[in-house]
Amino acid sequence: MQVSVEKTSELSRKMTVVVPEEVVQAKMAEKLKSLAREVKIDGFRKGKVPQNLLKKMYGDRVRGEVASDLIETTYFEALQNENLNPAGFPSIDSLDESQGFKYTAVFEVYPEISLAGLEQLQVSRPIAQVEESDVDAMIEKLREQRKQWVEVARPAQLNDLVTISFSGICEEENFTDGQVDNYPVEIGSKKMIAGFEDNLVGLEAGASKTFELTFPEGYGNANLAGKTAQFTVDMVKVEEPQLPEIDEAFIKLYGIEENGDAEALSFEEFRQDVRANMERELEQVLHNKLKDSAMEALYQKIALTVPNTLVDKEIDNLMKPYQETAKRQKVNMEEMNLPRDMFEAQAKRRVSLGLLLGEIIKQNNITLDADQVRAKVVQMSKSYERPEDVIAWYYNDPKNLNDVQQLVLEDQTLAWLLAQATVTDEPVKFSDIMEQPR
Repeated sequence: MQVSVEKTSELSRKMTVVVPEEVVQAKMAEKLKSLAREVKIDGFRKGKVPQNLLKKMYGDRVRGEVASDLIETTYFEALQNENLNPAGFPSIDSLDESQGFKYTAVFEVYPEISLAGLEQLQVSRPIAQVEESDVDAMIEKLREQRKQWVEVARPAQLNDLVTISFSGICEEENFTDGQVDNYPVEIGSKKMIAGFEDNLVGLEAGASKTFELTFPEGYGNANLAGKTAQFTVDMVKVEEPQLPEIDEAFIKLYGIEENGDAEALSFEEFRQDVRANMERELEQVLHNKLKDSAMEALYQKIALTVPNTLVDKEIDNLMKPYQETAKRQKVNMEEMNLPRDMFEAQAKRRVSLGLLLGEIIKQNNITLDADQVRAKVVQMSKSYERPEDVIAWYYNDPKNLNDVQQLVLEDQTLAWLLAQATVTDEPVKFSDIMEQPR
């Protein structure tokens, strides 16, 4: 077997493999001999058909099978001999067979990775804690989630829930299909176009109002985008929010399930429970922010040229949620206008970081710590009513545990990376970091 490799770009390779004709003929003879024991031709007893006749009748088919077998065996042997590490599957073409069997394999290889300079990484670590005022704010949010609406006989104001009937006209055409009846609007939610909710303030049940507004340029309906429309609104009902008292009934809603009944906590126990949940969530957010900071520093420090094969595969992964959404909504993906290059930068970043983390793990012999896996599972289980069931669910099926193991291995690699870097603490408020995009 003769092998030659041509470097067509930084990561692309074209490998040509030639197998001598005598090897091809020997393998064909083996297959024809095996075939002779199976085929039946008139005038010959089974197993007694001359090989030259078999070759004449089945030679092309057998040579094709031999070629396929040779590609399968020689490709990986050639890669090993040439010390090549392909990324993804090759594109293979058979060539002139007059002087034996010859084929070319075109593929990309993994980049060579140097981890030099990691000790120069600069990583920002956010530091925050849960203050009493943060707990107060969270309890108010819990009250807000349980609010009820009570009808009032007064003009509407900010934060009220109003029920309206309305119609809209633009360029002398009604675009609301007549009148929209009994439509709920929470004033201040900004779910309507700018200015609409403001015009509802001051109206009481039974009142009407006509006003003009201009749709934003980027409005979803192209027929209305950037145009001025006239709205006529009839106020049907005004309701104000009523927050529940923090009493035994309210606290019981957040109690501990015991034999099907919720055990009410004291106010102080309730407050401690709220704080504990906030601290668990904060710990996870801070960890994720630190990880993002370290990954960005690593990505900026070591520039890699990554195989297009891996980038294309990652783009497919990034597009899957959109494809599944389109399928559920019975929408054609082409109508969603999601070009693949829209995901390219993110895909390249993910592939690059995956390769870098893999190299860090390999070069530093980082192995999965089972104790850390257990601790992670226990930590995750604490947010559920029956933690012991959650722990059992993970450990009863290796597939369930696999995702946690991957997270822990990433955390171990992150710890190694941070040990090499210069880490600067950055104090932030609980409310600020929790409101940031995650």
